[in-house]
Amino acid sequence: MIWSYILDYENNKNPYQKRKERIKGWKKYAAQDIQESSELIKTANLLNQKGLQKIDSLHIACAIFAKCEYFLTTDDKILQREKVIDDININDPIGFIKEVLS
Repeated sequence: MIWSYILDYENNKNPYQKRKERIKGWKKYAAQDIQESSELIKTANLLNQKGLQKIDSLHIACAIFAKCEYFLTTDDKILQREKVIDDININDPIGFIKEVLS
């Protein structure tokens, strides 16, 4: 699992304190913590030009910079754009399990 500054940003906006603290606790299990850089922003901008929302582009750019093989999501808008993203495999959790078990 990878953590990123954009996860911190989103979690800090969480209005539910118990959820916020629980999510914050997941950070200790991350293999890496990706920080913002000009190259990461450049990658996110390219992803945004392919039709992804800005925040989604940042999440995926962080995964790419962490050299993740997969980006798992349940977000239908991201899943619909997976064919235009070359640098990482986009899948939902169930599709991922089916893929790695086959």
